[in-house]
Amino acid sequence: MKNQETEAKKSGRAFFQNLLDMRSNMLSYDELHDMMEENTVIYGANMWILMLAILIASIGLNVNSTAVIIGAMLISPLMSGILTMGYSLAIRDLSMFKHAAARFATQVVISLITSTVYFALSPLKTATSEMIARTGPTLWDVLIALFGGIAGAIGNTRQKASNVIPGVAIATALMPPLCTVGYGIATGQLSFVLGALYLFAINTLFIALSALLVTKLLGVPCRQELDEKKRKHISRIIAVLIVVTVVPSILFGALTVYRSVLEQNINDYLESEFVFADTQLVGSNVDGIERKISVSLVGVQLSDERISELESKLDDYDLGDFTLHVTQNRQIEGQDDDKVTIALQEHTIRELQEQLEVEKAERESLSERLEGQVDCESLARKTASIFTKLTDVKCGQVADGEGSYLLLLARADAPLTDEETQTVRNFLREESGLADVELLIDAPEPVPPEPGGSDETP
Repeated sequence: MKNQETEAKKSGRAFFQNLLDMRSNMLSYDELHDMMEENTVIYGANMWILMLAILIASIGLNVNSTAVIIGAMLISPLMSGILTMGYSLAIRDLSMFKHAAARFATQVVISLITSTVYFALSPLKTATSEMIARTGPTLWDVLIALFGGIAGAIGNTRQKASNVIPGVAIATALMPPLCTVGYGIATGQLSFVLGALYLFAINTLFIALSALLVTKLLGVPCRQELDEKKRKHISRIIAVLIVVTVVPSILFGALTVYRSVLEQNINDYLESEFVFADTQLVGSNVDGIERKISVSLVGVQLSDERISELESKLDDYDLGDFTLHVTQNRQIEGQDDDKVTIALQEHTIRELQEQLEVEKAERESLSERLEGQVDCESLARKTASIFTKLTDVKCGQVADGEGSYLLLLARADAPLTDEETQTVRNFLREESGLADVELLIDAPEPVPPEPGGSDETP
């Protein structure tokens, strides 16, 4: 009986050991080292792939397309160099580390140059939400880089290729921060440069540390023996880098959590307490610096006692350090008993301001699309000289909400055939560079033959 229990325990222990064994299906130590050595070499093909990936990611950020950004991250070759740096530190091969760091630094410089040139030439200068998201790193970015780096380091040591590395490349997002740095440089916005560069540094450092940790756990033997003094020196450098990187991210993360909780508490307070039968909440504003919540009400005026009660409720939502400022309707009697309230006027003014901002953004977008105007006068003369059937030729570039197109107005003595019309259209597309061309040609309708008439002579 005891033997059976012992065998069962051994079997259970073996099951869990095999279940969590990272060494199964692993490359040999020599194969792993050869692969890492290969990652320290700079190949022209990799550099071209990197530049193309940077351009794709920059375009994705520029047009706010998540799908395009993900595609760029999938083809980026940046991850291998970072994993090699962590591996070389784990096996104490400083020569490999120097080569891997030099390769990685070269890739970073090329990426920054490529993205900066793109954004300098791009007509779209407005920061998108995808860019802004890369400028405020928090503790969660540290955790993502750490866990993603561990997964990537484990997947990188397997004999069979898997989708781990591409998945880690997407999760840790190395490309978008670099491209955002390029945007900041091209547009002269230091906040974008520093924020995105900090996120990139977080991802790089913790992916490398994850690779170091996994290499140690796999028991990869050291290639060089360093003296105690040098080992301590390297350990101190790593510790300082970790502290310098993590502490600001913790502060940013705490601030993000605080803002999120505060916003939720204020929303709960307004939704729960400002519900009245004859009075409606039409606007609210929060001043975080003055610690003041301002609300605008329309309808039956609240009594001072009711307002005091609402102020006392702030403590129930952890808003005790805030004060409440209430703007109530002062009714103004107009014609036809039309009642206009001060609060409603404030609400309407805010809506009009928001509408004006939207219209301003649309006008700016329209002006951007109209940059590089077509020389319509010259194009009209050229069209008239080539297509002699057309007279009184005039051209104009028109823009609407969907884009810009070319409009041609002309006269003709006889209607143009479908083939002639298509030829004119293709010519205008080629000369103007615009894909959409509209033709308005004034020509007399063809005269139908008289009934019973014949062109033949008897």
